[in-house]
Amino acid sequence: TFCKRVRANDRDYNEKFQYASNCIMTSKYNIITFLAVNLFEQFQEVANTYFLFLLILQLIPQISSLSWFTTIVPLVLVLSITAVKDATDDYFRHKSDNQVNNRQSQVLIGGILQKEKWMNVRVGDIIKLENNQFVAADLLLLSSSEPHGLCYIETAELDGETNMKVRQSLSVTSELGDPNNLAQFDGEVVCEPPNNKLDRFCGTLYWKDCKYPLSNQNMLLRGCVLRNTESCYGLVIFAGPDTKLMQNSGRTKFKRTSIDRLMNTLVLWIFGFLVCMGVILAIGNAVWEKEVGALFQSFLPWDPPVDNFLFSAFLSFWSYVIILNTVVPISLYVSVEVIRLGHSYFINWDRRMFCSRSNTAAEARTTTLNEELGQVEYIFSDKTGTLTQNIMTFNKCSINGHTYGEEQHMARVQALDFSAWNPLAARDFCFYDQSLLDAVMEGEPAVHEFFRVLSLCHTVMSEEKSEGELLYKAQSPDEGALVTAARNFGFVFRSRTPGTVTTQELGKAVTYTLLAILDFNNIRKRMSVIVRNPEGRIRLYCKGADTVLFERLHSCNHELMNVTSDHLNEYAGDGLRTLAVAYRDLSEEQWEEWSEHFRGADKATDCRDDRLAAAYEEIEQDMMLLGATAIEDKLQEGVPETIAILSLANIKIWVLTGDKQETAVNIGYSCKMLTDDMTEIFIVNGHTVQSVREELRYNGDVCPSKCPPPQAPPPSLLESISGEFALIISGHSLAHALEADMEREFLETACACRAVICCRVTPLQKALVVELVKRHKKAVTLAIGDGANDVSMIKTAHIGVGISGQEGIQAVLASDYSFSQFRFLQRLLLVHGRWSYLRMCRFLCYFFYKNFAFTMVHFWFGFFCGFSAQTVYDQYFITLYNIVYTSLPVLAMGIFDQDVPEQRSLEYPKLYEPGQLNLLFNKREFFICIAQGIYTSVVLFFIPYGVLSHATQSNGVPLADYQTFAVTTATALVIVVSVQIALDTGYWTAINHFFIWGSLGTYFTILFAMHSSILFNIFPKQFHFLGSAHNTLGQPVVWLTIALATVICIAPVLAFRFLKLDLKPQLSDTKKRKPGASGSTLGRLGRGGSRRSGYAFAHQEGFGELITSGKNMRLSSLALATFASRHSSSWIDTLQKVILNSFNISQYTVFTFFYELNESFFI
Repeated sequence: TFCKRVRANDRDYNEKFQYASNCIMTSKYNIITFLAVNLFEQFQEVANTYFLFLLILQLIPQISSLSWFTTIVPLVLVLSITAVKDATDDYFRHKSDNQVNNRQSQVLIGGILQKEKWMNVRVGDIIKLENNQFVAADLLLLSSSEPHGLCYIETAELDGETNMKVRQSLSVTSELGDPNNLAQFDGEVVCEPPNNKLDRFCGTLYWKDCKYPLSNQNMLLRGCVLRNTESCYGLVIFAGPDTKLMQNSGRTKFKRTSIDRLMNTLVLWIFGFLVCMGVILAIGNAVWEKEVGALFQSFLPWDPPVDNFLFSAFLSFWSYVIILNTVVPISLYVSVEVIRLGHSYFINWDRRMFCSRSNTAAEARTTTLNEELGQVEYIFSDKTGTLTQNIMTFNKCSINGHTYGEEQHMARVQALDFSAWNPLAARDFCFYDQSLLDAVMEGEPAVHEFFRVLSLCHTVMSEEKSEGELLYKAQSPDEGALVTAARNFGFVFRSRTPGTVTTQELGKAVTYTLLAILDFNNIRKRMSVIVRNPEGRIRLYCKGADTVLFERLHSCNHELMNVTSDHLNEYAGDGLRTLAVAYRDLSEEQWEEWSEHFRGADKATDCRDDRLAAAYEEIEQDMMLLGATAIEDKLQEGVPETIAILSLANIKIWVLTGDKQETAVNIGYSCKMLTDDMTEIFIVNGHTVQSVREELRYNGDVCPSKCPPPQAPPPSLLESISGEFALIISGHSLAHALEADMEREFLETACACRAVICCRVTPLQKALVVELVKRHKKAVTLAIGDGANDVSMIKTAHIGVGISGQEGIQAVLASDYSFSQFRFLQRLLLVHGRWSYLRMCRFLCYFFYKNFAFTMVHFWFGFFCGFSAQTVYDQYFITLYNIVYTSLPVLAMGIFDQDVPEQRSLEYPKLYEPGQLNLLFNKREFFICIAQGIYTSVVLFFIPYGVLSHATQSNGVPLADYQTFAVTTATALVIVVSVQIALDTGYWTAINHFFIWGSLGTYFTILFAMHSSILFNIFPKQFHFLGSAHNTLGQPVVWLTIALATVICIAPVLAFRFLKLDLKPQLSDTKKRKPGASGSTLGRLGRGGSRRSGYAFAHQEGFGELITSGKNMRLSSLALATFASRHSSSWIDTLQKVILNSFNISQYTVFTFFYELNESFFI
């Protein structure tokens, strides 16, 4: 249903419909709304609301035994730190938005082209685009500087393909190239509403009482880049969030880690535990008041409004809720954010993730997901620009049974110098095998004919700006590489017209008559040209997939075909993209007869494509084999090694690409995801629901075992990859496989395979695949890509990684982490991710331990103080315990701790598995920490209580007073938790030493200061315990009590860890100090064996017909044509990043005692 109306050059008319502006906004706040919105968001957190509730309770004097500042100070601190972090994140979002929104466009206003920012472009505006500019909005192409209203675009940001595509304006508007004519254009477009379908557009143009149908071929979509076209004009149809690019971007989701979700559950459990303790103590208060307190009513009556023991118990309940609330201190959330911020800076400062070539450092764009990097099980990767550089190079070839190019891998071999004898040679072309150049110079006929095919059989356009300066404009990088190879070996393609091709062969200009182009398509997997040379001989030249072309060879080629097949298998084993090359001589009679059939098929009104295919098939027979080409689609540096190492870490990698199946499979072999040793590679290519279901079921039956259900523990790596299977599925099949009744079957089959490659998928399908795994596998997912077509899956995955590559910055802007090379992913996960998970888990275990040890003393004390809600410690100690006395040591451990050096993390990927299995912090580990904390509290209360009850000073005065007990218990607590964190620390730095021992020193300094006469004289009502610290800590029995309590608390921990290390050591224990350089556990990646075809050709149907029609040519003479466009060498500059100093935290000398403890037996 058409429901959108757009009138050209009429803003007033279009504004009536309130269409979206072209402004992109990913930020959440502005200066006015920040405070209110941010506080609203923060108080949606259960913990913050809980602490606000406690603050309100503390303001009620009848139930509060603590001052209000014990809660409001940490609460304000938490809210402030979180607000600053949120404001910083949003500032960078504003900055990114402004960078995009402030790009310049030329808008036609009042008949004059004016420069406008992208955000000021409106629906109905006519804008001018120039070569190599990004398209600002979804445009209807009106006219172009090229003939017949043609223009060329690159759609890498939309579908990941870098091969050029053609768009054409309506003939009725193609002549409106002048701004004055366009200013008078008042056509109205009625079209479909905004949607996410990249390959479809339906609409109608109404102009001058006529209507013209519109299709996707008339549209330029936002995110595309104008290529090889000097300029064009377009009418804005969709703007901003309505564009197809933004419709495919997916909704930004708030991402939380699994540890965050677990903590929320644990906090609710702890709150329930807190309520239970409050109820127990309230019941105790009721019993005590009724049985004992009633005896004191005459001289110690209840305070108003208490008038009975039940109401006293009710108030006592709330009092204990306030006192015991420190089991979940608010400082926990502050510390978590500080630790995550530190981990993010370590990622930003890591010099080993810095790319000097692009001057780009790794960037943690969020601070909330670092520990999740240590738990990833599935990686979903784009192909083009992520795994590959999208640079094609001519590496090897086989000509007449001889293979060339073997020597290029030898380090000492120099690249051939072509410029000495060929002034038209491309300077950036590299080839190393001198024997091929010698064969050309010696005039070997097969070699000459081979390169003649490459110089003639293509759809490349050539532009010659000045004499000898050639610029090739290829529809695909494959064709560009082949034509450039022929150019350097002396067969230079110079120019073409609709009926001729002009080359320069070894310095001699030769013009061939172009009789026919038999165009390429994905079914034929080949293309041919029929040409007449200057001597009048007619010859058909063909290149294509060896599996297709070999079937059409003359029988006399059998021996040569076998030799060439061996070469092709070798090339394919090296991961190269291969094509076979052949020719056929045609007599004049054969040509005339076939030409008649061809013209009849071309003019057919029904089944035209089938008739043309039959005509092509008729002439492409009995060909003579010349050889084969091998092109390398250059992988990014270190991709095969990275994939292999991540696989050893039990991480599954799925490739989701918009590219064609042959290309994706070929890259799969290059990356070593696919190998010749695999039992079977399943290909799902059905077009109907039934055919897809049958193929999935067949593949599922072949697989020996399906993946385990989500609740079952994941198997080890060797078990999970025992069946060497791979699954390759196309986009149209995936659309059916993702339906509700089939998605589980698809997922089970995919999980049983070692490698999964999804080809020809849309951006939205990428997101749906990620969502499917998230929903059913309950595993942490990571999506990595470099283009706008990857944004939706980056946003959907638990973790999104953007590659700052050649496809713009959309993926980086939507990502959580970004860097410039895929190989950095192994360091991000195996080093930073694993460490972040380890540190966060150790931090949380210790934090819950120390707070239960601190808080539960109040619970035990309640049974000895008449359940009166009296605190053991003074209120200043309660306030400072989590903020000053114990905060910095646990932060140092949470930020700097390591179990093994980074080299060991990379050498032994198995060390990554504990994070995937969530072994270091789970409900079981939580209860162990709580049990240890409760045990410590029992010791810290009853040992001092038992000793001091009967102890006396040297002068005979009893020590059994409240002040002495409070100081003794508090001092013992601080010492015990300090010793415990010293034992928990696995990697000592000067900062750890300073914080741990400095915190102890700070405690004693503040303790003596608060009990000094100076503060008592200034604030006599606030500091009651004058001299208590001096008197208490001056007694030897007190220190003996503290020492005894410390030993009883720590000794079981030491015994348990000794036994655990001896009986059940972890992998990290065995690899911590392994002597000598072990080298990587990753073996050398060997070359695969034989494979039938390495065919991959990123080409699109339709260019042959375009060339022979002449529509894409501007004729400058009868013989030659140049394809005029202004050349620009690069994309619009991507976002530049400020590179900080390298991250290098030194390990300092450690006290011998703790060093030996950690090296020997502590985890």
